[in-house]
Amino acid sequence: MPNNDLDLSQSRLCVIMNLGSGRKDDQEFITLVTKTMQPLCAAFELRQTQRGEDLTRMTRQAVSDGFKVIIAAGGDGTLAAVAGVLAGTDTIMGVLPGGTFNYFARDLGVGETPEEALETLRNARIATVDIGQINDLVFLNNVSLGIYPHILKMREGIYRRWGRSRIAAYGSVLISLRRLRRPMTLSARIGDETRHFTTALVFVARSAYQLESFGLEGADAIRKGQFAVLIARARKPLPLIRSALRLVAGLGAQDDDFDLITTDELTIQTRKSQHVAHDGEKNLMHSPLHLRVRKDALRMLLPAEGRGKTNGDGA
Repeated sequence: MPNNDLDLSQSRLCVIMNLGSGRKDDQEFITLVTKTMQPLCAAFELRQTQRGEDLTRMTRQAVSDGFKVIIAAGGDGTLAAVAGVLAGTDTIMGVLPGGTFNYFARDLGVGETPEEALETLRNARIATVDIGQINDLVFLNNVSLGIYPHILKMREGIYRRWGRSRIAAYGSVLISLRRLRRPMTLSARIGDETRHFTTALVFVARSAYQLESFGLEGADAIRKGQFAVLIARARKPLPLIRSALRLVAGLGAQDDDFDLITTDELTIQTRKSQHVAHDGEKNLMHSPLHLRVRKDALRMLLPAEGRGKTNGDGA
């Protein structure tokens, strides 16, 4: 496309909104988005759901209905579900962050608030970005094995009782680490090399912003189109808790906390099926787990001034 600027007046635009994401006032959010975007577009609809499992079907339906621009409104799990449908197609995706952490939106530089993100959409350029894939599942920020899926389960219980907040999210990490019973044994194959590990956590990152916010290494590799694979050396609760507290306090990781592997493709083999966390969601997946970076796989709306290159902006 010679002109990478988006002409909203010629665009059929659909917003897919997850009402279960984050802590926003849903009706205020809907009113803001509709009042801002509807007058600018050739056609506009906002479709909403309370169920995360509806997002894939709704996105496919929007594509079938002829919408050429689809905006995902919600947290990182919502964005990943929409991206999983649009990856590898000509349909353009935009984001309206509405979750707790919003790592993907921060990586792209589209804005951390709905107002900032709407301003991006009003003056957007079209660019391609890299995404991650594990087996047949698309992810945008990270996937992890080991203790982290159990952290997500604990987090959801805390959210239901106390509401969504970053303090609640960090608390769920410490509670889950304290309950750790046994580490995983796995092999990681990168090209012709196979390495063996016994670990409590494997964290595969595609978000440079997320790594830098916790003082972890690997952000530069992500900007070059790779994964940063962090494998915890600690196998027992107390060392893991010490590492987690350092990260939450913004003190960064120590050299002996993680092994770091940078690659754009690897296969992880475990002794049995694993619960895998991906962008705040979790699934049971069968070994082996094949991970790869899909280059320039997603057409995105990014700020016109050219920010947001941390996640592999290919424009």
